[in-house]
Amino acid sequence: MADPKPIERPLSPFMLGQYYRFQMTSVSSLLTRITGNALVVSFILGVWWLLGAALGGGAFDAANAVATSWFGDLVFTLSLLGIWYHYLAGLRHLYFDAGHGLDIETAEMLGWVCIIGSVVLTVLTLIVIQF
Repeated sequence: MADPKPIERPLSPFMLGQYYRFQMTSVSSLLTRITGNALVVSFILGVWWLLGAALGGGAFDAANAVATSWFGDLVFTLSLLGIWYHYLAGLRHLYFDAGHGLDIETAEMLGWVCIIGSVVLTVLTLIVIQF
């Protein structure tokens, strides 16, 4: 039996750099999971604010101070971005489930559509909210 020639390829995506580069399909998959879990932070902040409103007094003042601070604005803005990204990624997966767009080029293009689309929709939503 002949000795097999060792295959020189990356063994893990954690070997970034010269051995491995992220593909758009893996990035979009990771972003879907990250945004889904990150939305929990805004949910907790929103529940804390509502609980403070129900309790009244100092509880509301503390929750409202955090929710209306730069930190609250950042959390809610990033959550808006996460909601739009998660929504667009869900539409992409419905498209995939119908058996469409499964080739690499289309899947990568749809990943970019989700990222760019979520940024554009977030900015448009923030503009609409201001008026």
